[in-house]
Amino acid sequence: MAGGGVMGQAGTAITGPGRARPWSVQRLSAVALLALGGLLVAPMPPPSWQPQQHGRAQRAAELRQRFDQAVVMLHARQYEHAAIALQRVLQLAPGLPEAHVNMGFAMLGMLRAQDAALAFDRAITLQPRQANAYYGLAMALEQQGDLPQALGAMRSYLHLAAPDERYRAKARAAVWEWEQRLGRHGAAGAPLKPGAPGPG
Repeated sequence: MAGGGVMGQAGTAITGPGRARPWSVQRLSAVALLALGGLLVAPMPPPSWQPQQHGRAQRAAELRQRFDQAVVMLHARQYEHAAIALQRVLQLAPGLPEAHVNMGFAMLGMLRAQDAALAFDRAITLQPRQANAYYGLAMALEQQGDLPQALGAMRSYLHLAAPDERYRAKARAAVWEWEQRLGRHGAAGAPLKPGAPGPG
């Protein structure tokens, strides 16, 4: 598929807490291709995710600074530098799903698809409705040649992404392409075409 630009957070995902996802990341192997292009980089969340205890203002400021640095590096495709900044973010706030999402995109940029998939899966574990984590996971799984699992993840993204999310068309095109490569057809027996309504 054609590459795209870096974009902002996509919204939120299908499986709720305690429900099994229809795919897993157990059979991952490395493949060095960014197949979908474009990153759904997560923005810094509201202050409720930042350290709130009194006397932690400096730590909160560092968290914000490192997170923002990582986003700038991702937009500039400086993936190694982004990963370094995100490592510090995750030391300060290990439960921040947006940081795990962005680490996943940094890993994709470094062609480390298995590490990317693990980062996206951690984000989903922390926040099952983190839509851009499903998109990134689909990219990582597709890089590794696991199209059935990639389809499941991308359908989850389509289910959760906002109706006006501009990457929905790209996600639908990926689903169509992967269905064609797998020899599958849509529910009505005809191939799902890009631009056809998605499951969301």
